[in-house]
Parts: sequence; C-alpha cells; structure tokens
Amino acid sequence: MTMTTPRCLKIFLSGWIVSISVAIGGAWAAEPLYAPLPPAPPIALSTSALEAATIFRAYAHKAADISPKFSSGVSVEDSLAVGSAYEPEQLTRGAIAYAALVALQSPTFVATFRAYAPYPEQRQKLADAILHNPRYAGEFPGASSAAGLIVATLAAEVGRMQTTGAAVKQSAYSVQHSAWSKTRVINPMQRLALAKSRSAALMTPEPADIESLKAIAASAGDPRAAEALDAHGQPVDGPYAPLATRALAVAALALLGEGGDDNAAAVQTLLSEPENGACLRMSKLNLYQCLAVAVPWYEDIFCLGEHALGETAQCIVKDIATPAQIQSAVTPTSSATTPVASSVPATGAR
Repeated sequence: MTMTTPRCLKIFLSGWIVSISVAIGGAWAAEPLYAPLPPAPPIALSTSALEAATIFRAYAHKAADISPKFSSGVSVEDSLAVGSAYEPEQLTRGAIAYAALVALQSPTFVATFRAYAPYPEQRQKLADAILHNPRYAGEFPGASSAAGLIVATLAAEVGRMQTTGAAVKQSAYSVQHSAWSKTRVINPMQRLALAKSRSAALMTPEPADIESLKAIAASAGDPRAAEALDAHGQPVDGPYAPLATRALAVAALALLGEGGDDNAAAVQTLLSEPENGACLRMSKLNLYQCLAVAVPWYEDIFCLGEHALGETAQCIVKDIATPAQIQSAVTPTSSATTPVASSVPATGAR
C-alpha cells in the first residue's frame, strides 16, 4: 500500500524548509567564515634614514663629477672641498640607508615581508627578531634578490667615484707640464685645517631630494622606482657584508611598517654599524698626512685622487660585498657600460 503525504503537510514542510534556508543563509551573510585581514601599515622609512640616504647619494654623485682637468690652484682647492666634504660615520649611515632603498626594489623581498605586515603580533615579533639580529632578514625568501640589487647598484655607484679618483691621480702626473702645477700651495696649513673642518661637519640634505627618496620608498617594488635608482643586479647568496646585512634589515622593517618615524630610534641602531666609519676615518687620516707634506699643487691633486676619492670608494665597496659577490651580482649589461668598484686597493707613488 502506497502512503501519500497530505497536501497541507507538504505545504507546511516546504515553508519550514524555506524558512530554515533563509535563516541559515542570513546567518552566513551576517557572519562570514573568514574575517577580513586588518589593513597593513604603509611602507615607510624614518626621516632620519631618508636624510642619510640623500646625503650619501649627493656626495657620491658630486665626487664622481669632479673633473680631472685642472687649470689652476683654485680648481684644485675647489675639488678638494668637494672630495673631502663628508663626515665618516654620517656617510656610512647614508650608504646603509641608500642600500635599503635599493633592496626595496626586489618584488620577492617586498612580497615576503608585506605578507606579515597585516598581523600586529607577528609583525612586532619579526621586527624585534631583526633588531636583535640584523642577519635574520637575510634568511628570508627574496633576500638574495634584494642583496644582488644592493651589491650591483652600489658597486656601480661607488665605481664611478673610483674611476674619477684614478683619473684625478693620473692627472697629478700629466698636469706637471703646466708651470702653475709646480708652484707651492698657498697657505698649506690653512688648506689642511679646512679639509679637517669639512670632514667633521655634517652634511645637510636638500628637502626636494628627501621627498624624492621618500616617494621611492613608498613605491617599493614598482619598476619606476627601481628605474629612478638605477637598481639592477643578479641574486647573490650570503653571508653578506656588514653594509648589505644592515640594509636588508632596515628594508625589512620598512616593509613591515616598523621603519617609520615612530620607530626612528630602532632604525638608527641598524644604520650605526659597530665599526661605523672606521675605514673612512683611516682614509681621512691618510688624506691629512698627504696634504701635510704636499708642496706643489700637483701633489695636492695626487692626495685628492688617491685618498679623498680612491680610498673612500674602496672603504665603501669593502663593506658592500666580496669581490666574488660583486662579480655574481653585476649583470652583463651593467658590467659592460658602468664602472664597478673594485675591492683591490689602488697603488701608486707620488
């Protein structure tokens, strides 16, 4: 015997099922399975870090633009004023900060640390770990790519300065056919005192240049930012030299949203490498000794090329990477068209 459901019961059951479905659907709509991610803090570098990066970039460009074609003692003095005008620790901080900006142009490095940025607890723990051990940032995915950009880009930047230094030093010999180059330096003690005072004075960045680098930091990973910095290079494996190590750490903090002005003191500790400026201070002492015994103008030219430019470039590149890492990072195109700093000390006699 076949049982049939009464029509009224069918209507009741259908209505009940519809009501339950609507209720369940409304509940799912009101409370989704997954809560949306909290907003990630913006990518940012502290003002002091941006100022330091600006100073390094400005000095490197001005030093590289010194002309080796001298025509008078005045032109030698003007070039010495440019070449000697940096304070060692400030320039080292600037090199680290500028390298951090370069590291921000690695898409993989950016994606790795931005993935942690929306989660306050994870973000803070990771930032604390990096501050405790700056090398930690170099162990994450994308670090080799970011390090390659640092090594190749800064080696090329410093390489231009080193090329200028070699050309200036060579001109110390070629200029000797001009009578003025063999005359005695005017007031040599005052000239030495000026070189020392310039070396102790902190450089002041241009506000427009700071804003330019601030925009580049905020656009991390954008190809246009990489183009503005002329950032290029192949991935490089660690361990990394002090400058690259600390630059990766600063860049990681910026990507986590922990590198801005609210955390400026912590960023400053990463910019202050333990042996901050030691090599540069020694190059300054060598410059002072050279100037102290120089008599004719062509010897001042030698001091400028050998110590103010050449040794300065060598000190910076030594803290960037090993010669093998530089060779690995430099792309065929950049190595063929852009001077790249060498870690082999220049030699020569006055």
